Amino acid sequence: MNLIAKDVYQISLMPRNAINCYVIEDVLIDSGIRSSAARILGKLNGYKINSHAITHAHADHQGSSKEICEELKIPFLCHHKEKDRAEQGTVVDEYPNPNNLISKFQMKYWAGLGYKVSGTLQDGDQIGGFTVIETPGHSSGHISFYRESDGVLIIGDVLTNMNLLTTIKGINEPPKIFTSDAKQSRESLIKLCALKPKIICFGHGPVLFEGRELQSFVHKNFK
Repeated sequence: MNLIAKDVYQISLMPRNAINCYVIEDVLIDSGIRSSAARILGKLNGYKINSHAITHAHADHQGSSKEICEELKIPFLCHHKEKDRAEQGTVVDEYPNPNNLISKFQMKYWAGLGYKVSGTLQDGDQIGGFTVIETPGHSSGHISFYRESDGVLIIGDVLTNMNLLTTIKGINEPPKIFTSDAKQSRESLIKLCALKPKIICFGHGPVLFEGRELQSFVHKNFK
C-alpha cells in the first residue's frame, strides 16, 4: 500500500494506477474489478479493516466487494441510490447504453456478484475520519469522501487523472459512455472544487498532490 497522507493508503490494482482503491483509517474504499480481490486482500494482510464502502456501484469499483466483505466479515456500505445495483450486481443499468459491447464486457468479466448492503451513506456522514459528500452525475448515488483537516479528497469518478484509452496522465472528465448525467457530474465537480482540496485521490490515475491543478482545470473548463 502506498501512504498518501496520515491513515490514508492507495492500493493500485492495475499498471499506471489505472484502477485504484483506498484505505482510510479502518475503511476500504472501492474494490476494483472481480479479479482484484486477491491483490487487495494480500495488501491488507495484517491491516485491520472494519468496513467497506464504495463511491459507486460500477464494475471497476464494486467488482471484489462481495469476496472481500465475506473474507473479512465486514459490513458493506454505499449511497442508497446505489443499493440495488450493489446488491444485485446490475452495474451498467444507468449507462447511457447498457447494451453496448463495452457494457457487456464489463458485466461478463469485471462486475462482481451483488452483496447485501449493511447500511447507506449520505451527505455529511462521517466514516474513517472523512465526511461523505454526495456527488451525483457519473452515477445517481456517487459519493466522495473529504477530510477537511488536511484537504484529502477521495473523488471516485467525478474526474479521472488519466486518459482511460491511452493511460496518459492528465485530468479528464469520465467518459460519457459510463456517465448517467454529465451535466450533474460537472455540478458535483464544481461543488468539490469549492472545498479547495489539497490532495486528490482518483479512481483512475495517480494521486494528485497539487490541488491547484484541479482548481485550474475547473476554472478553465467550467467557469
